[in-house]
Amino acid sequence: MKKIYISDLQEGQEFIDFFIVRASGIKIGSNGKKYLDISMGDRTGDLTAKKWDVSPSEEPALEAIKPGDIVKIKASVTVYRDAKQLRVTRIRQVKPEDGVNAMDLVKSAPESGESMFNYILNRAEEMHDEEFKAMSTTVLLRNKERLLYYPAAMRNHHAELAGLLWHMKRMIMHAEVLVNVYTILNRDLLVAGVIFHDIEKLTEINSNKLGVSDGYTFEGRLLGHLVQGVKVIDTLAEELGISQEKSIMLQHMSISHHYEADFGSPKKPLFPEAEMLHYLDIMDAKMYDMEEAISKTKPGEFSDRIWSMDNRTIYRATFGSDRTKVPKESVASGELTESTEPEDESVEMQQVLWNL
Repeated sequence: MKKIYISDLQEGQEFIDFFIVRASGIKIGSNGKKYLDISMGDRTGDLTAKKWDVSPSEEPALEAIKPGDIVKIKASVTVYRDAKQLRVTRIRQVKPEDGVNAMDLVKSAPESGESMFNYILNRAEEMHDEEFKAMSTTVLLRNKERLLYYPAAMRNHHAELAGLLWHMKRMIMHAEVLVNVYTILNRDLLVAGVIFHDIEKLTEINSNKLGVSDGYTFEGRLLGHLVQGVKVIDTLAEELGISQEKSIMLQHMSISHHYEADFGSPKKPLFPEAEMLHYLDIMDAKMYDMEEAISKTKPGEFSDRIWSMDNRTIYRATFGSDRTKVPKESVASGELTESTEPEDESVEMQQVLWNL
């Protein structure tokens, strides 16, 4: 039974508990001695850990530890370069008699995969453009089983159970608002771009059904999800008889949404929806990282350094948000109704966005 969560750990604390492995490997330190370098987590977050001075007798058991395994550790909390880290003294794999509930260890999106999938599918089915609708609904339905659990990354933003759907859903929620602010945007093209922009993460990274990734696939390493996305769009468009213009524009959105060549994009966005897709993607990724940092930080204090945010430390204010739920009757007529949203919680989130 799990008792201590990562979000509660404090410097100097010693503990014994269970965690799920994100990555693990034996390395050689500057002193020539071997050590275990391991990343582990639970439903509240992840931490790196070290077990120093690995002996020859320990090595086979430690090498057998793989991503997705559950381990029991005895450790203490240290701080290295302004970030918490665990110093492990004992570690073993879980046993049946330990009675561990895997879901206590799995970090997951705040909504169920089924409800997020239905939200995205409903937005696709609302498209007026029949070609974008056919493309979007087809790719969603064909990939539903994996979408329900797949993370959006091996690490970093949305690396969690159903994280890919959570990322797509919030991007679409923002898109639905922004097409009414920037009226040059084609709503159906933008939503289709969101649906396709990361869809090939399903084949770029490996993941078990707990949303834990142990690395990249062969195709993912050599091509990456941007190029893989182009292939999928091209093949599906030909199968469904989609016009060349729409197919090429969706392909362009796939290869340009990282914006810079250093991040994998050979082209920068060349039309408004492609430009907006990039900002939706980066905004949701950065705000996810902000949310993660704030959730682990006490009011009036700074977070640990966040590698994905240029090693910044994030401040959490001592005062709470002054945002309140927007009454349903205040939603603009014709823009959002209960019939278009399967969950009350999601309706409330969307209503707040409409009043930014």
